[in-house]
This record gives sequence, C-alpha cells and structure tokens, in this order.
Amino acid sequence: MKRGWPLLVGAGIGFALLYVPLAIMVIYSFNASKLASVWGGWSVQWYGELLANDQILTAAWVSLKVAAMAASIGTVFGTLIGYAMTRFGRFRFRLLLSGMATAPIVMPEVVTGLSLLLLFISMEALLGWPAERGIDTIVIAHATFCMAFVAVIVQARLADLDVSVEEAAMDLGARQPRVFFDVTLPALTPALVSGWLLSFTLSLDDLVIASFVSGPGASTLPMVVFSKVRLGVTPEINALATLMIVLVAICVGLAAWRMARAGKG
Repeated sequence: MKRGWPLLVGAGIGFALLYVPLAIMVIYSFNASKLASVWGGWSVQWYGELLANDQILTAAWVSLKVAAMAASIGTVFGTLIGYAMTRFGRFRFRLLLSGMATAPIVMPEVVTGLSLLLLFISMEALLGWPAERGIDTIVIAHATFCMAFVAVIVQARLADLDVSVEEAAMDLGARQPRVFFDVTLPALTPALVSGWLLSFTLSLDDLVIASFVSGPGASTLPMVVFSKVRLGVTPEINALATLMIVLVAICVGLAAWRMARAGKG
C-alpha cells in the first residue's frame, strides 16, 4: 500500500479532472439564474425550456437519424472491407484498399470535411446531385469515416477467428455466400455490434465534418450546441448535457449488468 499510494493519488487527480467539471455542470443545470456562472438557487425550469425548444429537439432528431443511417451503412461496407482484407489473401491493389480504408481514421477532420464538400460541389455541377446539401450528404460523409473504424474492428475479429470452422462447413457441402451468412457472420456479431455502436457514437459526436457538408434545415445537435455556446453557456445547455450524461450512464449500467449476468452464467 505504501508503494502504491503515488498511483492512487495520480488516479484520484485524473478522475477528479475528468468528473468534477461534469459534476459542476450537472449542479448548474439546476441553477435558477439565467447566468450560468451565477448561482441563483435550485430550479428545474431549464429542463422544461429545453423540452420546449423546437430547435434543439429537431437537431437531436436529425442527429439520431444521421447517426443510425451512417452507422448502418458504415457497418455494411466496413464488414466487406475487413472480410476482403482478411480472407482474400494478397490480391492486387490490396495495399491501396488498406490505405484508403484506414485513411479516414488518421486524416484531420478539417481535411476530410473540406474534401467532401468539394466532392459534393463537383457532383452537383456534373450530375445535378445533390441539389442542396442536407441529411443525405451528412450521412454519406459520416459513413465514410465510420466504415474505416468498423473495418479495423472486423479485421481484428476475423484474424482471431478459426478458419478451420469455415473450411469444415465447405467440406460438408456449403458454399459461399452461405458459409459467410451461416458461419462467419454469427461469429462476427460481437464485432459488428461494437462497430455499429462506435460508429453511432462518432457520428452523433461529430461537429467539424457535419459543418462542412450540411445545409439549411439540416443542423445536427453538436452544430446547434456549438452555435449557442459561442454566445455563452446557458443553463439550458447544461440541462441538455446532463440528460446526455444520464442516458449514457444508464446505457453503461445496463451493459455492465448484462455482462455480469453473462459472466455468472
């Protein structure tokens, strides 16, 4: 214990830097004052105003739709990329595919957003689509970097998967794509769920890329929050952040409870 106290102190400082600001924000979401930095007593009025704010509710709905669609599209294409990289051996243009698949992970978001904006402008000039940037362009942009993360997760899972199981299925008469859907895909389910959830979170949290490829009437929740914060933090934004913390805490608690039950079983 005497040797471990520096680690405990360091961990305590780290957790304090992470969670104390969150706790302060939650407390100030119940502030009766309009000024976020001045305490005016306890009140829940900002939660009521938040639920009556059509701009924030619309932006939240747009973010949820975009995140769900982008995560689903990214999961499909990311799975195909990860499967090709793992099961097809050394094929032509493998290095090029690997670089293109992982580039969105390391590419700065500003570069990705600007390049996609120029792409959509060029497509509009040549093809007439998109006539205006909106939810469709945001979904395409988010799916672009989501599939990169899914591809890495699926590739890691397939690398640990015993190939002999697929070979045994083929020896018993199964052929592709039945081997993939009946043998490989069920084994990939945990990786697919993890990849989808990660993609959903990344899309829901994105601000920079969405700012480049969005248009009028298609503002996501991070964009709306950022525009409001630029004018000063309000208790209404604190209330929104508190609700998101509560939702995340519930999801994490349910996941931990399910894992604990699975471990006991």
